[in-house]
Amino acid sequence: MAEWRFDAIGVPWSVATPQDLAPETREKISARIESFDRAYSRFRDDSVVTALARDPGDYLFPDDFPELISLYDRLFQATQGTINPLVGRALEHWGYDAAYRLAPQKGSPPQVPSLQSSISVSGSTLHAPRPVVLDIGAVGKGFLVDQLAELLREAGMAEYTVDGSGDIRHSGVEPERIGLEHPDHPDRVVGVASVKNQSLAASATTRRSWPGAHHILDAVTGRPTESIRASWVVADHCALADGLATALFTTPAEALEAHFSFEWVVLDGDNQLVVSRSFPGEVFQ
Repeated sequence: MAEWRFDAIGVPWSVATPQDLAPETREKISARIESFDRAYSRFRDDSVVTALARDPGDYLFPDDFPELISLYDRLFQATQGTINPLVGRALEHWGYDAAYRLAPQKGSPPQVPSLQSSISVSGSTLHAPRPVVLDIGAVGKGFLVDQLAELLREAGMAEYTVDGSGDIRHSGVEPERIGLEHPDHPDRVVGVASVKNQSLAASATTRRSWPGAHHILDAVTGRPTESIRASWVVADHCALADGLATALFTTPAEALEAHFSFEWVVLDGDNQLVVSRSFPGEVFQ
């Protein structure tokens, strides 16, 4: 397999294919990443999201925006509001802002606005009567993985693995064996997943943490979650796997299974592993 490694949206990526990608395919992938980052990044001054945080009004997002916001709406409903893309202002309160301050502010976090009453969407246009800080971190990286996979399919690739630093989409005859990284010890695994023509996403409070906080918030309370340490989800699409891996920090798996089809592993606050009945792999207790 040929492997193309690069950095994008702040993390390392790799794309593995049977042969080297054509230059035009690489150019399309790079252009899609830049378009995504220019629209959705909270960390660059020229993004649509940054403009939305400054001023109310109508904002045109890429053509994929209706699909993205639709998934967020489903997650919002399934988690009773604990997953909400308007959590950005609360993340800034805890120190996860464009300056990477990584130090919580004093006082209580700001209330996260209601998704339905704070914005309206028509096609790819978002209308906000007042500024809001949109953060798509719960879904975004997996969503971009799916987009790159689609570009590979358009280029005629039937076999590939797209790995966005742990958010992975696989296509091929032979399954991909993927270690489930221990949140405290990157050189160890707590299990192995066998993924074939599906996606795997992982989340952990240790991935972006600092004194007093980490990056996974309960949007109802505006505070960092406490009961789960790490999660892994296998689903058909990486955006869904990514969103559900975050949702498991706020919502029991059984409640999410009423809305979505997926398999999962959770490492709880007592360092106990809990695994779904049909998870495609094994865990090491």
